[in-house]
Amino acid sequence: MSEKEFKPVLGLWDGTMLVAGSMIGSGIFIVSADILRNVGSAGWLVGVWALTGFMTITAAVSYGELSGMFPKAGGQYVYLKEAYNPLIAFLYGWSYFAVVQTGTIAAVGVAFAKFMAYIAPWASEDLVLINLGFLKISPAQAVAIFTIILLTYINTRGVQSGKVIQTFLTVIKLASLFGLVVFGFVMMKSEVWNANWKDAWTLHGLAMDGTVRDYTFVIGMGAIASAMVGSIFSSDAWNSITFIAGEMKNPQRNIGLGLFLGTLIVTIIYVLTNIMYLSVLPLNEIAFSEKDRIGVTAANVIFGNIGTIVIAVMIMIATFGCNNGLILSGARVYYTMAKDKVFFKKVGELNNYAVPQNGLWIQCLLASVWCVSGQYGELLQMISFVVVVFYVLTIAGIFILRKQRPNANRPYKAFGYPVLPLMYILMGTTFCLLLIFYQPFYTTCGLIITLIGIPIYHMVLKEKSTV
Repeated sequence: MSEKEFKPVLGLWDGTMLVAGSMIGSGIFIVSADILRNVGSAGWLVGVWALTGFMTITAAVSYGELSGMFPKAGGQYVYLKEAYNPLIAFLYGWSYFAVVQTGTIAAVGVAFAKFMAYIAPWASEDLVLINLGFLKISPAQAVAIFTIILLTYINTRGVQSGKVIQTFLTVIKLASLFGLVVFGFVMMKSEVWNANWKDAWTLHGLAMDGTVRDYTFVIGMGAIASAMVGSIFSSDAWNSITFIAGEMKNPQRNIGLGLFLGTLIVTIIYVLTNIMYLSVLPLNEIAFSEKDRIGVTAANVIFGNIGTIVIAVMIMIATFGCNNGLILSGARVYYTMAKDKVFFKKVGELNNYAVPQNGLWIQCLLASVWCVSGQYGELLQMISFVVVVFYVLTIAGIFILRKQRPNANRPYKAFGYPVLPLMYILMGTTFCLLLIFYQPFYTTCGLIITLIGIPIYHMVLKEKSTV
């Protein structure tokens, strides 16, 4: 019997919806509070989101060249292997599995449950469902695990099932976000807007007691980097389309174009949403919203008492769709690793629906463990650092491959090469260095988790050599 293969059933529209849907979760409704506490002014709040958007789009159009050269399942893992060596690729795949993808799935799942509690109070994270003494599990964690299992099962039934859910939910949340922005601008308060934009480009920190922390230039740059942790996490997963290259029609064209269109749409929405916040909420209400839930605060101003329910439903749709995209795409990385014999052999098999079922379930298991651990908040702090390190390495790989393989087929060439890729490398490296200096604990944890992959890789090689 011949080996099962991926079925190319996804078009440009599907790919664009996967990019946009995987990017938009709960972050846009929450992280602007922490960003504003770090940067202190309206101009810098919008500036941080715009800078993150520019970096994201720049990276996306750069990845287009790599996706055209290597239209295979596994995406970034494949690009790193081709540009560098199998070890670098493994370290990416290892950190992606151990923390980046599974930790993100857990965090997004818990965010779904937290906002579900506005409609169904029994799902609150503040209640205890199971008390084992050494471990307490809240209803929110149980709901998160249930949604992860449900979406994993749906995606084991074929990419077509995941595609339908992804496209449907992404269209709804894009329309909902645009609607929220429009209603927000209709309800704009001129006195709030004018006050927020007075002295809009002074960079400083805001404290809960109302005091202002002035920054030196160097400390200000560190504050911007710290602020960007939230916006970068909220804009991540844009590369999900590269992992499903084996299931894309005309991947040489559609992956690069899908990357550009998806990241552009989300960047525009994110910037407009933050401008909308500034049109209805004073700076202090943005910076110090209860539990950082700015979306809820803004919706209550726009829609009245029903606003909480409106935003809760929006976030539930956003996070459910986001996790569907993450779950759908993630298992393709482990599948490719298994094919390279550096991951569990069974993960490299496709089921009767031509999807890597075993990879989906092992991803589900670890994401569920992260849900139970309660450490998803801390995980997010280190994810942004690890993610950007590998983005920088991947984009630098374009220069390496141009030199090593000048005559290779490149159906699509990186837009703005070499200026835009170099700009991303410079900005990404600066961001990582500032985080190392200003958030050493989380960046060190991220590095340790990644580097643990080195002895694991050599153990795997030793095991292969004895087989």
